[in-house]
Amino acid sequence: MNLADPDPVGQSPEGPALFEGNSEPRLDAGVSGAASPVDKSGERVRDMFRQIAPRYDLMNHVLSLNIDRWWRSRTVQLVRDQLEVDGPLLDVCCGTGDLAIALASDRELDRSVVGTDFCGAMLEIAREKDDPKNRRGSGPSQRPAIPFLEADSMALPFPTAEFAAVTVAFGLRNVADTDRGIAEMVRVCKPGGLIVVLEFSKPTAPVLKQMYGLYFRQVLPRIGQWMASNDRSAYEYLPQSVSEFPSGQALCDRMEAAGLRDVDHTPLTLGVATIYAGVKTPTEGESNAGQRERDAIGPAATEPLERVE
Repeated sequence: MNLADPDPVGQSPEGPALFEGNSEPRLDAGVSGAASPVDKSGERVRDMFRQIAPRYDLMNHVLSLNIDRWWRSRTVQLVRDQLEVDGPLLDVCCGTGDLAIALASDRELDRSVVGTDFCGAMLEIAREKDDPKNRRGSGPSQRPAIPFLEADSMALPFPTAEFAAVTVAFGLRNVADTDRGIAEMVRVCKPGGLIVVLEFSKPTAPVLKQMYGLYFRQVLPRIGQWMASNDRSAYEYLPQSVSEFPSGQALCDRMEAAGLRDVDHTPLTLGVATIYAGVKTPTEGESNAGQRERDAIGPAATEPLERVE
């Protein structure tokens, strides 16, 4: 499942995650002045994203040197190439909707897409971007609007085995309990369906590792302070959360523990970001359980998932 297309900037070989152990500096060293775990409580994270929502897209593009657009396109490519199960797609922690919109606009996929996030302010921007008069690029000309729903990724409001693929881009590390977030993605995915995670990671090349750490400690906070001057925590949170989040094989192991097979990860742009993907392993009785949930919830819950031709 490893993507072999050349990276426009370069690609590092896969290897053990660095920035670990007592001899390696933390990415957040010198930013917060403390080594305590980052606070990912729901209210704190929701309020932070509410405050930065109006400039969230601009921050993403500037802080990633606009490479985040290409990272998402690679994620769509993986879903398109590897998906073998029929059904709609779900993008969790969708933020302002970039990945959900890219998936829904892909002509070859031609799937219905649902987006969820627990920050209403981000979803308002996503809905505005997906409005037909504001849509950019190509895609099915008559596709329906994406349902953007406010929901907790650790307790998704969908039946078991509902979606052919479940994706998340730069959002899993914001979930208070990573394992619960992965487990919910797996639960709502159909047997044989895909779980795809796009997330920041830690470069492995020694020189880039040092440059990356310097950028996170010195450059990123200053740019963030200018762009989100009303909330210091917004630009401190990124390096802290990336530093603490499992990457490489560590995250693959968690995905496998959640019931995925053929889990693989592909570093992008010298390991600055990584795509993780795995296939859901069917469990005994799951199909019947999913049908019972659908019957209990009723048809209204699934109507927004139907494609309108």
